[in-house]
Amino acid sequence: MSESTRTPAAELMRQLGFRFPAPAARVAAVAAGPRMTVTSKALLHVTNGDSAAETLRQSSVGGMVTVTADVLHEGPTPGGLAPERWRKVRARYLAESGYDDYDSCLAGLTQWDRTLEDFRSYDEIVLWFEHDLFDQLLLIRALDGFAGRNLAGTELSLICIGEFPGIVPFHGLGQLSPPQMASLLDRRQRVNEGQKLLARDAWRAFCAPDPTALEGLLRRDTSPLPFLAGALRRHLEEFPSTFNGLARTERQILRGLADGAGSFEELFHATQRMEERVYMGDSSFLRVLRELASSPRPLVRLEPAVTGSPYPQKIALTTTGRDVLDGRDDWVRIRGIDRWLGGVHLQGPDAAWRWYEAGRRLVRTSPQAPS
Repeated sequence: MSESTRTPAAELMRQLGFRFPAPAARVAAVAAGPRMTVTSKALLHVTNGDSAAETLRQSSVGGMVTVTADVLHEGPTPGGLAPERWRKVRARYLAESGYDDYDSCLAGLTQWDRTLEDFRSYDEIVLWFEHDLFDQLLLIRALDGFAGRNLAGTELSLICIGEFPGIVPFHGLGQLSPPQMASLLDRRQRVNEGQKLLARDAWRAFCAPDPTALEGLLRRDTSPLPFLAGALRRHLEEFPSTFNGLARTERQILRGLADGAGSFEELFHATQRMEERVYMGDSSFLRVLRELASSPRPLVRLEPAVTGSPYPQKIALTTTGRDVLDGRDDWVRIRGIDRWLGGVHLQGPDAAWRWYEAGRRLVRTSPQAPS
């Protein structure tokens, strides 16, 4: 979204730290940009998107900046694929979801990965991430790429925060000023083998076709990456509910509408207030809204957007939406399902796996689910 067309709602989201995927041309420019400050070490800073990257470049920290900003909590992330093939799968999903055209998405994903693969060009790699699902998935994928590798003379460091003094509520690095970002550099910690191995196991579990691999991982000690468990539990809550077939995000949208939100901005903020850790930006939110408004029996009604805005003018809860929210009907059984959650592909007239909220666990509802 360009500066000239950005809406007030999107500008507020940016200020709160929400990530907006960058066009591929800008990805290359950030990765190959000039050094910010002359230092005695060749540093590469890796962070979660344009907002934090631009702030880092304006700060007093030295080195070069790149981003890794794939929305891994959306769409397929199947395990076992070669890196090139995996990026093509992701690029196809991102293009079909309207983030950019296929070639641009593939170029961006490739650029981000190859910058990290060139780690031997730097004395130190500094990873800058947050506590939410979006960032924790980026973090474990990045650390998985380093697990088992001989980094030789390259140090690997981590800055991962869930709060910052004086900023309440804290949503992310995008809220920080250049001096505030620079103040975090001395707090970085050397990444140890235990963290890399935990990230490797977590990433493989996330990409596995059987979601109980994640539940198994959450029974382990995940304290080496202290924000990981909460993020992965939030991911599991996106499986359709046993109560009404709604994922948590979908349920929060319907609840926000039932409580009186009527515009995109009102609804976005209402649902984000229901999150322990805000992780979803406007593009992802709009995609969920459009799915809820789909046939044959939509749960929400969208009034067309005004010219120049991607957002619907008004949003309303339908009678079917009310019935589903209250558990008198089931969203998956109304329309079936075709959804990827990490490496799990839910498809057909019912979901093979559902989330049982009262028990805080997954249940298998179809004999076709992996055993």
